[in-house]
Amino acid sequence: MKSMQPLDRAEAEEYASWFKALADATRIQIVSLLARRRAPMSVGEIVAVSGVGQSTVSHHLKILAEVRFVLVERQGTASLYRINEACVSCFPTAADVVMGKPVPAAPTCE
Repeated sequence: MKSMQPLDRAEAEEYASWFKALADATRIQIVSLLARRRAPMSVGEIVAVSGVGQSTVSHHLKILAEVRFVLVERQGTASLYRINEACVSCFPTAADVVMGKPVPAAPTCE
């Protein structure tokens, strides 16, 4: 029987940052909103739809941008946020990898 090795540390840390970023209901709601809208949104638009305060939305967007689930597009003094399709599509594959299930090659989260 072939010995199974754990993920290397760097890969495990990357996946852990993804899981941590999604370990909050508000962040899940924001990701869901942006994924369903399929169009960039301002913080104000996200606040209006989500019912969460501006500073809270901004905080969560910062966390989501750090793990590249959300991309930021600057337009003058405004910032527009959109879902990073490539990164979000990797997430189910990441869960399978962590659980040791064989998965097809997935695009990198850029």
